[in-house]
Amino acid sequence: MNYSHDDENYPLTRFESMLKTNDILFFDSNEFENIIHHYLENGKIALAKRAIKLGLEQHPTSINLRLFQVEILVIENKFAEADEILDMLHEIEPNNEEIYIQKANVLSKQDEHEKAIETLLIAIDLSPTPEEDADLYALVGMEYLFLDQFENAVIYFKKCLESDTSDYSALHNIVYCYDFLNQNEEAISYLNNFLDSNPYCEVAWHQLGRQYFTIKDYAKANAAFDFAIISDDTFVGAYIEKGKVLEKLKQYEEAIENYKVTLALDEPTSFALLRIGHCYEKLGRDDMALQFFNKTIKDDALLDKGWIAITKFYMKRLDYHQALKFINKAVNIDGENVLYWKLYAIINKRLNFLEEAEIGYKRTLELGNYELDTWLDRTDILIALGEYDASIYNLIQAAEFYPEHPEIEYRLGGLYFITHQIQKGRFHLKNALRLNVDYSFIITELFPLLGDRPMIKAIISQAKKTSD
Repeated sequence: MNYSHDDENYPLTRFESMLKTNDILFFDSNEFENIIHHYLENGKIALAKRAIKLGLEQHPTSINLRLFQVEILVIENKFAEADEILDMLHEIEPNNEEIYIQKANVLSKQDEHEKAIETLLIAIDLSPTPEEDADLYALVGMEYLFLDQFENAVIYFKKCLESDTSDYSALHNIVYCYDFLNQNEEAISYLNNFLDSNPYCEVAWHQLGRQYFTIKDYAKANAAFDFAIISDDTFVGAYIEKGKVLEKLKQYEEAIENYKVTLALDEPTSFALLRIGHCYEKLGRDDMALQFFNKTIKDDALLDKGWIAITKFYMKRLDYHQALKFINKAVNIDGENVLYWKLYAIINKRLNFLEEAEIGYKRTLELGNYELDTWLDRTDILIALGEYDASIYNLIQAAEFYPEHPEIEYRLGGLYFITHQIQKGRFHLKNALRLNVDYSFIITELFPLLGDRPMIKAIISQAKKTSD
């Protein structure tokens, strides 16, 4: 392909041609700056460094090329060298705002965010065009975010948006700060004021809708998402959020329509497919629900909510064999997912596959699910399997998370009696009765052979008399 001298890519083409031939061609400093900027934007650091080196050989006094050199040094975490160059540049041009911006960048990378803010504020003071300082205000806002000073961050992101009303990144950051501060009403007030001046800003309407959704004002949320769609009828996020609102309003048919619009506008997302499935399930259209749950797991096999939805679909209909089929597939895909293992355990328990259920509960605990019912269900299965020592050990571990819990104490009491550890059995049974005498049925339910033992009957009888 031939390039004319008027082609904006011509300097880049000449430069790359020069690298291949080892010829030395001359470029003015602006051309070098554009070439370097192109390489940095595209992540081609080695080529950017090459361009900086050749550029400085031809233009050794160029401040901007030196600043690019600093940028590379920061990327490489060579902060001392970057500082040295910046100090030299500051002596040459003490009022150059770009030098302060790069200095702030160096400070920020070293977690000196307070100093970075001070330096950026100097850059803002030096700026000849304060009305165009949106990027600088955004940088100050980000430094405050690093310091978790959300109130101050909001101030500067607002300044940024005042300078450039199309900076949606700043708008998102403002809302993020309000969300973190749990100031939903303040966020709503700000967004409404912003929309008074920018009534067709679909991003602001979208954010406003999300705020109303958070405070459960679904009617206003619905209206906000409608305005977002009016402002941009291809805005996928607005249709998704509107669908979620309509679900809350139990308008499932309308929710499905909105989710389906997103499928037509863009590549189908597993989230939309899943929500459509749930809506059809709520409408009692099981065939369509199942169709979309299957589409969900086919679209994204790593989305745990998809596998959980189709598994629970069959569980609700007491079709545990089908539920087991799908949860087995899920476990094979992601064996570290605690939600899968919990369902695996429950389903196997319902099917009376006790060994498999015990494995599931054990794995659930290993993966950090320490809910009381997980410990108790595993214990009860171990008891049914005659694994008394393992049951006791499991309950001792459970007691570390739930000390003095009657359901644990009753089981320990029964297990110690079954294993002929009478003193421990008496201690835990009495402790259980002290904590809650109404749970005494656990003994006869889990340990039917103990119910008629005179000692146990006497301990329970005495405790009930005392409680009366």
